[in-house]
Amino acid sequence: QKYSLLTIFCFVQFLDAFNFSALFSALPHIQEDLNMDSGETSWIISAFQLTFASFLLLSGRLSDVTNPKYTFVLSTVGIGCLSIATGFLKDKIVFIVFRALAGVMGAMTIPSALTLLVNIFPDPREQAQAIGTFGGSGGVGNVLGLLIGAIFTKLASWRWIFWFIAIIAFPTAILSAILVPPQTHPADASSQPPLLHKLNSLDLGGLTLLTASVILFIYALTEGSAGTWVTVKVLLPLVLSVGLMVAFFLWEKMVPEYIAAIPPRTWFYQNFAVLFAVSLLPYLWFTTMFDVNMILWQDVYGWNSLDCAVRMIPSGIVTFSMALTGPLARRISPKWIILFGMVCMLGANILFAYADGPNKYWPFAFPAIIIGDAGAMLAYTHANIAIFETTPSNMAGTVGAIFNGALQLGSAVGIA
Repeated sequence: QKYSLLTIFCFVQFLDAFNFSALFSALPHIQEDLNMDSGETSWIISAFQLTFASFLLLSGRLSDVTNPKYTFVLSTVGIGCLSIATGFLKDKIVFIVFRALAGVMGAMTIPSALTLLVNIFPDPREQAQAIGTFGGSGGVGNVLGLLIGAIFTKLASWRWIFWFIAIIAFPTAILSAILVPPQTHPADASSQPPLLHKLNSLDLGGLTLLTASVILFIYALTEGSAGTWVTVKVLLPLVLSVGLMVAFFLWEKMVPEYIAAIPPRTWFYQNFAVLFAVSLLPYLWFTTMFDVNMILWQDVYGWNSLDCAVRMIPSGIVTFSMALTGPLARRISPKWIILFGMVCMLGANILFAYADGPNKYWPFAFPAIIIGDAGAMLAYTHANIAIFETTPSNMAGTVGAIFNGALQLGSAVGIA
């Protein structure tokens, strides 16, 4: 049964990645149908990313203080409902609002899924493999999102991207409601504190400060990348974001550790701060690679969206393959695997510099995709495994939120 549950969790991770990448191919069509300008079009992607990154920590804390099954099931249903509605929308403002709400629902699924994974797979070897597979499904979702999004856009309508998400989300929610154990810890239910008491233990002050800081930071990056950086609407939220982040860390020092959203001692777990820094890089690589190449191939080389998506298929194969390397951490120190992955990303960037024409795909772009994606996924997989090994299991939701929040911040920087 636990491998059936792993499959369910992987489907939701796939959906979150698909919900992000599938729209790259559809952006010109959505822009035309909803009468958007270029600045508004950038928010189709950024609205989802902004709320996804901002609400991860709240989701992580909810997963740690309540039964994560409820968070997981309800948020998966929410993704399905929002996706059906989004497919029918014709107003651009409402469309962007629904994309933002979808980001909130997506943020609720990841920490709860990771909390359940850590509890269902307590054995370190099985846990490493499960976390690696879970991460790999996100890589597959990124690439298949490009491909399936291009197919729907070319042969039917971009609206089918959202209806496809709903078609997967609802059965996944039903299966998870049936199969996920009602209690992840085998404790007597009568000994558990009531739900209201658990919710009162949330660090609402800290969560508010951090959420506002992340929202302002990603907003500033999005606005800056769409226009000019030296404007009040970019610099003001950027400065406020830094100020709120400083206030957050000061707040966390003042509240009791058992309430704190991120207890200060978290940063002093062995290698935690280093692994957090590493986790900023994989999605920065993937987002930059997808974004730059899709624009270059379509706007400069004149390839259609489907041709571009097909050329990204090797990325999906490589990323999923590297996600299965979790057992390597038992034979080779994760430090060396992560370092090797980062060297691969560096080498791939050098190759991409020479891929300056449509005839350079096979000699330069193709090996760069293989080498760079392999390196990024190695860094992602083994940083993910290592960060859970270095922290207590009762913090799995919070740790998963911090790790995935760093991934999303890296992605935002990549888009900018």
